[in-house]
Amino acid sequence: MRIIMLGAPGAGKGTQSTFFAERLNIPHISSGAIFRKHIQDQDEIGKEVKDIIERGELVPDRIVIEMIMERILQRDCQRGYILDGFPRTYQQATALKHALLEFGEEIDHAVYLHVPDENIKKRMPNRLVCPKCDTPYNIMSNPPLVPGVCDRCGAILQERSDDTEETVQKRLETFHSETEPIKDYYRRKGLIIEVDGTKDPDEVYKDIVKALVHHGNH
Repeated sequence: MRIIMLGAPGAGKGTQSTFFAERLNIPHISSGAIFRKHIQDQDEIGKEVKDIIERGELVPDRIVIEMIMERILQRDCQRGYILDGFPRTYQQATALKHALLEFGEEIDHAVYLHVPDENIKKRMPNRLVCPKCDTPYNIMSNPPLVPGVCDRCGAILQERSDDTEETVQKRLETFHSETEPIKDYYRRKGLIIEVDGTKDPDEVYKDIVKALVHHGNH
């Protein structure tokens, strides 16, 4: 199963993608995690995208598409995968479609987590991420069992460098202008599933499962 997880920054895409990747035993492919790894390694791509991300802007399509396509062609993606944070523009969505067609594949579902901007602004300052395994947390809605420590690998959690108030506002503006139109693109293809992302993460997960089952029966 090939699933795209859509929604505003802070909507819960990473948390839900982690849940589904574990349940379906398929890779969770996060464009943000890939970028953070490059930034941590301080390689050429990392240097190029670091300032872009911290300004709240979108990384150029050419870089994102190349990185994502390289990842989904790896062997562990043959049974499917969950794309989190990609595609973020109409150009990326169409590039993904054409690239998959070359291999006789296509996206099965596009899950859209609807969360109003006011909720996002309250959530963002509470986000943490594991620098080792990239597991996402939220102090309010999805806290680690031990404060500041990753449940999975025991690493010390970090705040997201792109979660400042100014950057969050910029990212939301970019999301509404660049990314939200993708929802209509996948709706026209009959692939979109909309879910209320303001609920508790476990409830959101259950709602997505119900929607996927319903969608699969039609």
